[in-house]
Amino acid sequence: MEEKCCCQKKHREEKEYRDLINRLKRIEGQIRGIRNMVEEDAYCIDIVRQVAAANAALNSFNKVLLANHIRTCVADDIRSGQDDKMDELVCTIQKLMK
Repeated sequence: MEEKCCCQKKHREEKEYRDLINRLKRIEGQIRGIRNMVEEDAYCIDIVRQVAAANAALNSFNKVLLANHIRTCVADDIRSGQDDKMDELVCTIQKLMK
């Protein structure tokens, strides 16, 4: 199956958009904090804990984004007869589970 990347667009409702952007801003802050810890020679385990927290935040972002995608894009496309969207979803989930 051929991958589609960065060529499709999706309009998001204002609330969904704000939620996603706010989550990403928090994650950006976490990443900057990790960089600062490295620059300030923080203890390794403290950095590892912060990286784990950033990973958890990214995973949470992915869960929210994927749930919204299933409820909107996938459901709408399947209703309109585009059954290939199910294959795209399965492929995406398989990649996330690696």
